[in-house]
Amino acid sequence: MFGRARAIGELLAPVSPFDKKCGRENWTVAFAPDGSYFAWSQGHRIVKLVPWSQCLNNFALHGVKNSIQSRLSRQNSNSDQRTKPQWHRFKFGQDQLLLATGLSSGRIKIWDVYTGKLLLNLMDHTEVVRDLTFAPDGSLILVSASRDKTLRVWDLKDDGNMMKVLRGHPNWVYSCAFSPDSSILCSVGASKTVLLWDMDKYSLIRKLEGHHNDVVACEFSPDGALLATASYDTCVSVWDPYIGIVLMEFGHLFPAPSPIFAGGANDRWVRAVSFSHDGLHVASVADDKMVRFWRIDEDCPVQVAPLSNGLCCAFSTDGSVLAAGTQDGSVYFWATPRHVASLQHLCRMAVRRVMVTSQVEALPIPSTVVAFLSYRS
Repeated sequence: MFGRARAIGELLAPVSPFDKKCGRENWTVAFAPDGSYFAWSQGHRIVKLVPWSQCLNNFALHGVKNSIQSRLSRQNSNSDQRTKPQWHRFKFGQDQLLLATGLSSGRIKIWDVYTGKLLLNLMDHTEVVRDLTFAPDGSLILVSASRDKTLRVWDLKDDGNMMKVLRGHPNWVYSCAFSPDSSILCSVGASKTVLLWDMDKYSLIRKLEGHHNDVVACEFSPDGALLATASYDTCVSVWDPYIGIVLMEFGHLFPAPSPIFAGGANDRWVRAVSFSHDGLHVASVADDKMVRFWRIDEDCPVQVAPLSNGLCCAFSTDGSVLAAGTQDGSVYFWATPRHVASLQHLCRMAVRRVMVTSQVEALPIPSTVVAFLSYRS
């Protein structure tokens, strides 16, 4: 039996009588690595930022509903709105507070969040930039994913020099994500594709096979031992990226659909997936108007919440809040499930941050401990 997630706030997009129905989609929500800012795309070429602590205080002061208009009225003021680039996706940098925005024209813009100044304009993609990700090690390496079937690696310390083009996707690339140590890149796309790349050699490690439809989102666990991928086949798959096997599947349709049904328009497309910073919870957004919170050791969601037309989601830096964006440019926030991680799990995460699966399997320890450290029990 699962519970209902507690809503804590909303940021609704303003609507005018002559507002266009399309072009308002919120494709990305993101929290700054230091927790200082929250950013979301509100359509019509606008990316907005708000101090996260101020946003939380406003929710606490006015409640879920009453906080909306006062928050957005400040957002609409010239003093609070930081950037108005043409957008498709964006991502915060790790080291200093940079914001990378991907354009529908294939260009990428790098912004200083504090000043709103445009720092770099990167041009090489020939199609829409679908996703962006910074290397977590603070090296200012940026990877972009595009509909032109490629990923491109940029060095922002070298004036945005394009270092490498990664080719291997047969169709659109939807999303990409670094492992926590920046050594592996996962990229997912159309035609059921999930690829893992060695970012030291810029070479393909392996292709993960198991999805039955386009794969649209991916994210590593905080210790790097797990990889979650979301697909239009109604499933979130959690992989061991080092040996290429599926450890668990979170299905959004019961009973599980046949591969033929999963590969079509099944009304349960999973749009987004995000790993919580405790390494225990995964959130997913699907077309059945639901947000689900899963535990990695349970088959059923532990909490759910209603969400119509959801497109993306992200956990806050401290893991206490989940934000989700919708097609109309709005953002909704929920408190994440409260759970104190066991000492065993914390030790497992500490071990897996420094050891890959093959090293764990070579340890002279009981097989039950190996299975636990490998997330197989």
